[in-house]
Amino acid sequence: MSRQTRVAVIGGGSWGTTVASLAARNAPTVLWSRRPDVADQINREHVNPEYLPNEELDSALQATADLEEAVSAADVLVMAVPSHGFRDVLQQAAPYVRPWVPIISLTKGLEQRTHNRMTEVIDELLPQHPAGVLAGPNLAKEVIGGFAAAAVLALPDERVTSALQRVFTQTVFRVYASTDVVGVELAGALKNVFAISAGMAAGLGTGDNTRALVIARSLAEMARLGVAMGGERHTFAGLAGLGDLLATCISPLSRNRHVGEELAKGRTIEEVTDEMNMVAEGVKTSSAVMELAERHGVEMPIAREVHLVVSEGHTAQEAFVGLLRTTPTTELAAN
Repeated sequence: MSRQTRVAVIGGGSWGTTVASLAARNAPTVLWSRRPDVADQINREHVNPEYLPNEELDSALQATADLEEAVSAADVLVMAVPSHGFRDVLQQAAPYVRPWVPIISLTKGLEQRTHNRMTEVIDELLPQHPAGVLAGPNLAKEVIGGFAAAAVLALPDERVTSALQRVFTQTVFRVYASTDVVGVELAGALKNVFAISAGMAAGLGTGDNTRALVIARSLAEMARLGVAMGGERHTFAGLAGLGDLLATCISPLSRNRHVGEELAKGRTIEEVTDEMNMVAEGVKTSSAVMELAERHGVEMPIAREVHLVVSEGHTAQEAFVGLLRTTPTTELAAN
């Protein structure tokens, strides 16, 4: 890898656009957007106003609505597509991906039908390609605005990770290396579910003590399932785990927290999601998490209450009461 490594970012949403703009400062980068008008505006005006209003993108960033054009020359493929469309878009891109090109997921969700992580989808469709994940406490609007932030880049091969770190790292955007793909990826998916619970707590008018309780116990649940599925425990105490969980639970920019706040007002999940122009991955992930928890024999009372609200019609008030019914034992136990 060198400074001339060619990068293709697939997905013109807020985070995909942000990562593409960052990468464009270090390497020739093209962003694929499904919408030609978005690609044209990025090329002409260096903005993506629908997803990043009032933010200027790096002038070197190029965009296209032609998937073959974006992918065929890439040395690194970055997938920034929501989980429900990830497989379909990658299948469309697959014929144009050059041999051995690393594929990095930015998606923080699980596939609905299979409950697979995105790197597992990559391994299934393009098995000869190194598959990794970039995740951390990364609110797109803050990162594109130049606020200091950091992420974890996880791949099985440390040599590939080291080379790719140079592509994404900026002065105020630090990229740390990891080989724990499972842990980093699960942390990114699971924290969205818990951010909904934090949003419900905030929407119900609870105090900071309650918010701290929800976040701390959510971290415990996240780590239990993550370790049971093969992740490393220390990952959940780092940027991809605790860091991302904190940012998503406390920030007013968080989509999943917003969903929880609106649910606490008595709105239905359909009403909340229909008015959003971006995906809140925690909504779709909650049911998958509960099935995985059952499969691995892991108790997840907070995730269960989120699932009951999102998928079974329970209210945020009922979720809060449900959690208070559990009997605390030791801090390392499930309740």
